[in-house]
Amino acid sequence: MKGRKLNRREFLREAAGVSVAAVGFPYVAASSALGKAGNVAPSNRITLGFIGTGKQSKHLMRPFLNSRGTQVLAGCDVDKLKLERGQKIVEDHYAKKAGGTYKGCDTYGDFRELVARDDIDAVVIATPDHWHAITVIQSAKAGKDIFCEKPLSQTIVEAREMVNAVRRYGRVFQTGSMQRSDWHFRLGCELVLNGYIGELKHVTVDVGGPPEDKPLAAQPVPDYLDWEMWVGPALWRPYNSELSPHLSWDGYPNWRYNSRFGGGGMTDWGAHHFDIAQWGMGMDESGPVEIIPPDGKDYKVLTYKYANGVTMTRDRANGVLFTGTKGKVEVNRGHLKTWPDSLKNQPIGPDERHLYESKNHYTDWLNAVRKRTKPICDIETGCRSVSVCHLGNIAYKLGRPLKWDPKREVLIGDSGASRLLSRPMRSPWHL
Repeated sequence: MKGRKLNRREFLREAAGVSVAAVGFPYVAASSALGKAGNVAPSNRITLGFIGTGKQSKHLMRPFLNSRGTQVLAGCDVDKLKLERGQKIVEDHYAKKAGGTYKGCDTYGDFRELVARDDIDAVVIATPDHWHAITVIQSAKAGKDIFCEKPLSQTIVEAREMVNAVRRYGRVFQTGSMQRSDWHFRLGCELVLNGYIGELKHVTVDVGGPPEDKPLAAQPVPDYLDWEMWVGPALWRPYNSELSPHLSWDGYPNWRYNSRFGGGGMTDWGAHHFDIAQWGMGMDESGPVEIIPPDGKDYKVLTYKYANGVTMTRDRANGVLFTGTKGKVEVNRGHLKTWPDSLKNQPIGPDERHLYESKNHYTDWLNAVRKRTKPICDIETGCRSVSVCHLGNIAYKLGRPLKWDPKREVLIGDSGASRLLSRPMRSPWHL
């Protein structure tokens, strides 16, 4: 059974939204990736389009441009200045490589035009979070393999719908939680999973808090920005430059701390560190059963409880700290500390548990596209990791404990909290 790839006319007609169901599906390569119709075989070239060419995309373009066997054909953004910069990065790269000039990176203001192209095999999505679900689902429907920045989604329901779409259309998906491709995190988690710190009792995760939703005054929309499209499926709010800063601004965009567009530090760094916490706990396809916000009494900090008795808190640590009955492991970027100190030099034996090894998050995805296999941070992993973040934000927002069924992905006995598992979308956008 093969995934159906819509033609351009069918796709554009249906692209305002799609409902998907979870169906077992093989990974299916785009025709150009398989070398059909005179195209180059996948061992030599994967054609790419970038959806979102802002600050994060600028960092992503370099490794993909420098990866063997890739060619960037197009970019898309609602900000013309950022789009032009992305186009220049691509064309300057190929011009330098060819020793001449190059004009071959097309630009679009609407991602649906980009994903409707038959000559693009895969997309790299680096939009603000509130656009992830729709761009992923429609890219999967159009037959594209996908690299999507973290956090995976704006809500838990969106994350599950994204998994369903990727599986239904047989796509290869990498979540941008790139710490899994860092040996510090892999070794730290392997030490925990193989029992070198004894029985795991507690995990401490140091990340930022929930969205702040600070007031932002309405400002005139600059002529280079399509603000209507930028807001897209989110509830409407007027433009403010902190949400979509000018190209020259080198700070941190405030949209992540507005709950219409992001989930604060909980989903930003949480999509990295909670992801590693679940990796080390062996919970890649599960999650907590109880989430308790700080109450000033028994619970000083946000606390998660797992069915196996392990607890996890949002508290001070250098990244992620695993505490067991016989020792501890703390891991962060460029940092691995163990108690006892000698533990960090412990080799993992051939018969012990070894985690998926990736030395480069980007080439790992490209190799998976060629082989039609799952990369190190498949969409199911991204879904489960971001769900931990969202559950924490819901507990913070409501100020009460939550009971979670990680198998059915439902909140137990709390209809009010359950409504926060999804969000309303502005017409014409829907899942």
